[in-house]
Formats: sequence, C-alpha cells, structure tokens
Amino acid sequence: MTDRLQRAFALVDAANAADPAGRAELYGQRMSATLDRFAPDAPEPLKIAARAQHIERWSIPRESYPEGRIAYLTWRKELQKLHASRAGEIMAESGYGQDDIARAGSLLRKERLKQDADAQTLEDVICLVFLEHEAEPFIAKHDDEKVKDILAKTARKMSPRGLDAAGQVPMGERLKRLLGDALA
Repeated sequence: MTDRLQRAFALVDAANAADPAGRAELYGQRMSATLDRFAPDAPEPLKIAARAQHIERWSIPRESYPEGRIAYLTWRKELQKLHASRAGEIMAESGYGQDDIARAGSLLRKERLKQDADAQTLEDVICLVFLEHEAEPFIAKHDDEKVKDILAKTARKMSPRGLDAAGQVPMGERLKRLLGDALA
C-alpha cells in the first residue's frame, strides 16, 4: 500500500469515526476488505471510492427528505455528491492529482454503471458487503416478498462475476432460499 493510499484511508476512517451510530468506519473497512478479495489489483481511485462509499453519510439524514421514491432517489444523489466531494478533499490532502480525484468522484457518483469496469466492481462490492454483513438483520424485519424484491433488485445491479461471488457468501437458510428465489 502506498503512503498516500494509507493516508487517504486513515483520513476516511477518521471522518467516519465521527458517525453517531458508530457504523460508518466499520462499513468502510468492510468495503476495503471485500474489494481486496474481489479485485486485489484494483486501482487506487477505486480503493478510495470503496473506503469512502458512505463517508459522513449521517450528515444528510434520510429523514430530512419526504417519504416516497422520488425523495429517496434525490437523497441518494445528494449523498453521492457528498461522498465524491469529501473523498476528493481527502485525496487532495493525501497527494493525489486531479485525474485520480475525478476518477474516484465518478465512481462514487455511480457514473456509467455497467459500462465502466471499475464502477461495476464498486457496485458488486457494495452488494457483496450487503449480502455478507447486512442482509441477515435486514431480512429479519421484512416479509419474504419484500425481501425477494430487494434481492432481485440487488442482483440486477451485479455483474456475472459479482453474482458468482455472491454465491460464495456464507448465509443463513432463509437468505439463501430467498436469494435463490429472487434469481430464478
């Protein structure tokens, strides 16, 4: 790991350590660990985008937007802009140039999903982290039909390689069954 990547990770972790819910720093570390397994030769802008995927997410609470899909999507776009901006500031402070900063920002804004290999890799990693660390507690709160719908939407975001990796994620019987149903 280069010194500037190490510095960028430390700065992202420090920013995320301020999360009042205490989840952002661990999430960033899980994103990095999953990316390292999924794409060990990933370029540094992708590594930083993965680590900064939820940087300071709590600063724009979902509750600050009205209910409904349009408001939800608006909130998500605002978060993407925030994540790209904060990652860019950290990258500049860590010694990265404008090209790398722009690249990480593009990845965090989810530009060109399905056409850009690095953007797709980031999306696959996001989905893999969800399946490995967040899906079990999430599905405990919802009925089978809602879970299947969400898992089907998750699967549609993934590449064939990502779906193969998803099949290797350890999961409980209910999640495994519902994921199988969603993919059928």
